[in-house]
Amino acid sequence: MLTCGRIKIMQNNVFIFHGTEGYPEENWFPWLKEKLEAKGCNVIVPQFPTSPVVPAKIAEWFEVLKGYEQYINEDTILIGHSLGGVFALRVLEQLKHPVKAVFLTGTPIGVKPILSYDRDNSFGGFNFDWQKIKTNAKHFDVFQSDNDPYVSLGNGEQLAKKLGVELTFIPNAGHFNKKAGYLSFPDLLTKIETIL
Repeated sequence: MLTCGRIKIMQNNVFIFHGTEGYPEENWFPWLKEKLEAKGCNVIVPQFPTSPVVPAKIAEWFEVLKGYEQYINEDTILIGHSLGGVFALRVLEQLKHPVKAVFLTGTPIGVKPILSYDRDNSFGGFNFDWQKIKTNAKHFDVFQSDNDPYVSLGNGEQLAKKLGVELTFIPNAGHFNKKAGYLSFPDLLTKIETIL
């Protein structure tokens, strides 16, 4: 927290969680990081262990997150892409206090078809404590497309329903990744700006 005279300025810590075989410099992550840092946010994009062969282990992801625990507070924003969205939900299940907001894009929650269903399911299963999750974030947004080759539209629809929000449906956006042309994500930035 910065103090300017009598006015207290809270800094938003923003986490961007990549997905399977992901890394901090891919897709729209660097673009969004730059845009949010220009608005005074502290943006953290952790590198989680995720090899092409061995399924990601959620315990290892939590181990990485431990190094950033001091940045998770009531002004924190979590952004999850694909499996990173699943991880964001698991983080919410563990928190002792709510965060400011959570934004989820192309997140698999168990609604088939999911291209890597068994691999994603091994990351902690698809049974979520929705009540705890909803309690631990003041704001949610869910993004899903109709032509995502990895995660079907039903996942976004169910996720939005479980969280009690309206789905942000973006047609022909694929998996919101580089392959789908997503090196920037203005729709997501606009939604984040409304709560900063």
